Amino acid sequence: MGKVLQLESIGGASGDMLLGALTGLGVSVEVLNETLRSLQVDPFEIVVDEVVVQGMSGVRVRVVLEEAHGHRHDHEHNHDHEHNHEHNHDDEHHHDHEHDHDHGRHLSTILKLIEASALPMDVKTEAAAVFRRIGEAEAAIHGIDIEQIHFHEVGAMDSIVDIVGCCLAKHLLGVDEVVIRSLPAGHGTLTCAHGVYPNPAPATVRILEGFPVEAVDEPFELVTPTGAALISEWRTGAAPVAGLRAVKSAYSFGQRTLSKRPNLLRATLLDAGEDCTAKQCEVVACNLDDMTPELIGELTQRLLKEGALDVTTQAVMMKKQRPGILLEFLCLREQRESLLRLLFRESSTFGVRYYAVERDVLERSFEKVQTEHGEVSIKLGYRDGACMSVAPEMDDCVALAERAGVSVERVYRAAWVAWEEKSR
Repeated sequence: MGKVLQLESIGGASGDMLLGALTGLGVSVEVLNETLRSLQVDPFEIVVDEVVVQGMSGVRVRVVLEEAHGHRHDHEHNHDHEHNHEHNHDDEHHHDHEHDHDHGRHLSTILKLIEASALPMDVKTEAAAVFRRIGEAEAAIHGIDIEQIHFHEVGAMDSIVDIVGCCLAKHLLGVDEVVIRSLPAGHGTLTCAHGVYPNPAPATVRILEGFPVEAVDEPFELVTPTGAALISEWRTGAAPVAGLRAVKSAYSFGQRTLSKRPNLLRATLLDAGEDCTAKQCEVVACNLDDMTPELIGELTQRLLKEGALDVTTQAVMMKKQRPGILLEFLCLREQRESLLRLLFRESSTFGVRYYAVERDVLERSFEKVQTEHGEVSIKLGYRDGACMSVAPEMDDCVALAERAGVSVERVYRAAWVAWEEKSR
């Protein structure tokens, strides 16, 4: 386990509210805008506004689209909308205009857009899975094949930016798990092209089957299909495990003013994994002489994702002078069994050895520095109140280097210089 994202939904959840929460936790909107342009869609810009609502400061996100005739148009996402289907997706975002930015897309068209982009593979996979969730819900409601669903609003530009942007922002934060106890559900009715339906919308209810939902006294749609699909795809549990450290929290507001509660979503980033304070750990080791490098590389990534604190490999000479690989990982004792199951399932080893060790780690914090290429997080390590270690975050450097078309080393060195100037 590495970083854990805890979501607490008071006013509901939509794509723009989730995107606002993630930018509030530190994701650079500049990096988001630049990276998402690889989708090869019409010009757009994600705009983050700082707001104060009912005495609470936070952010509100807008997707600004540039129309064919040149002027810019704000897409604000209200939840109390009319749902218009023509075997289309529910109109998730109410617009007070006549402009047709998008004539709708089928699922296969959206998936091709995502696959052809330069986004990281895990972002592509996750975004595609979110769209499939929505498509499967709509297909089940209408009793037709999923490819017959014509994604009107969720196929529209701003909604594609919301969904793919949220998956990218989660990736940039390095989030491994997402926990949320429940989502609020309003009451009343919604007017659709097919008639009057209960609130929440049919697609939202279908997506949230089996998901904890809390009925609240609000006559509005609080959770949109996009918000429901993103959270359903991400959710790994109801609450974080004990002992995690809160790194940062953010408040993201929706567009509508609710009757009896603030329309907000709180996100808290919790730190685990390397920053875990436990000193009693175990080392698990095995020798591998009949696995390909590709499979070993994938195994190390899966061990880290499942909670290993560290994974290392080194070349060794085994019996009968066979070259092989010594794989070792560090874990908490209570994680050993689950990691062993993964190791035996994904490797060719017939046995392992493990032993107890003690470790010590520096206390860590993060600060931001501004470079000519953009903002970079700096990781600081402390012992007894004194700073012992400083390192720019490599993921930030890689993203900025790709955007600027320069080497990663150049961004890394620029971050160092900026930190030295800041700390003087």
